[in-house]
Amino acid sequence: MLKAIQLGRNSGLRVSELCLGTMNFGEPGRGHQGDWTLGTDAARPIFKAALDHGLFYFDCADTYGVGACEEVVGGLLRALLPRDEYVFATKISMPMGLSANQGGLSRKHIMEGVDGSLRRTGLDYIDHLVIHRHPHGVPGHVETPIEEALEALHDVVKAGKVLYLGASSMFAWQFTELQMTAEANGWTKFISMQNHYNLIYREEEREMNPYCAKTGVALMPWSPLARGILAGSYRGGFDAGTTDRSKGGDRRRTESLYRGAADFAIAERVVELAERYGKAPAQISLAWLLNKPEVYSPVVGVSRIEQLEQLVGAAEIDLAPEDVTYLEELYQPVENLLSIGYS
Repeated sequence: MLKAIQLGRNSGLRVSELCLGTMNFGEPGRGHQGDWTLGTDAARPIFKAALDHGLFYFDCADTYGVGACEEVVGGLLRALLPRDEYVFATKISMPMGLSANQGGLSRKHIMEGVDGSLRRTGLDYIDHLVIHRHPHGVPGHVETPIEEALEALHDVVKAGKVLYLGASSMFAWQFTELQMTAEANGWTKFISMQNHYNLIYREEEREMNPYCAKTGVALMPWSPLARGILAGSYRGGFDAGTTDRSKGGDRRRTESLYRGAADFAIAERVVELAERYGKAPAQISLAWLLNKPEVYSPVVGVSRIEQLEQLVGAAEIDLAPEDVTYLEELYQPVENLLSIGYS
C-alpha cells in the first residue's frame, strides 16, 4: 500500500508515492501513441486497482491522444471517487492542432489550453498544471517572453482554475530563470520538476537535480523505466522488443532517447539484481529512483494490473549501498538530449 507524501518542501500538497502516467489511455488510433492506447473499458480496472493500492495521483497531458486521454482520465476519476480524494495533473504547451495559436505558452494558448483541459476532463479545477517544456523549448514554437507565460500561469492560479504549477524537461539555468522571475514579480512559482531521469539517462544529476534538492522543488522523473528497457521489454537490443509498444511505432522514439554504450549492460545488471532480490527488473529500477531523497512520486506507466502491483511493491524495497554502486558504476556520460534538440 502506497503512502501519502508531501510533494516537495514548497507546498502542502500531498500525493501518493507513485504517480500514474496516463499517456497510454485514450481513444485507440487517435494521436501519435494510437497503436498501444487503451480505451475506457480497458483502463477502468487499472484505475480501480491503483486506487485500491493507495495511488491517487494521476498525470495527463492535453496532447496525449489530442485530448482523448484527458477525456478518458477525467471521466474515470469522476465516476470512481469524490473530487477531494485524488490529485489530477495535466500538461500544456504541445501543439493541439495546426492553427497558429494552438500550442506554446503564450497568454492566449495558456488561457485557452486550461479551459480546454477543464472541458475535456469535466473538472472544475486542475490540481497540478505542468508546462510540458520551457516557453522556448519546443522546436517550431514561438519563443514567448517568459514574463508573459509566467504571468498568465499566475493568473489561472488566481482564477481558481489551477492550484499548483509544475515544470518539465529544460536546462537548469532556464528553470532557475523562471523561478527567479516569478519570485521577483510576486507570481506563482513551480513546486515540481518532471524531468528525464533513470538508470541509463543520468545527465540531470549534474545541475537540475541538485538545484531542485537545494530549493525544495520535488523531482518527479518521467520514464523511470526508460520506456521499458529497464523493465525487460527489450532483451539486449532494440530489435528484440517483447511488448506491443516496444515492437510498434513508438520504438523509434525510444531509440532516439537512449544512445548510451552501456544501456543494455546496465539493464542486464538490473535483471541480475532482480533475481538476487526475488523481484522484477522494473521493481529494482524504480526502487533505485525511490531511494533518492530528492525524488518524489515518479511518473510510471502501466498497461496491466500486474505491472501496477509490481511497481507499488517497489516502494518497499531498500537497496543495499553496494548494490546501488553496482547499478550505477557502468554509466557513461552521454550528450544532454536538450543540447541536441529534444528530450
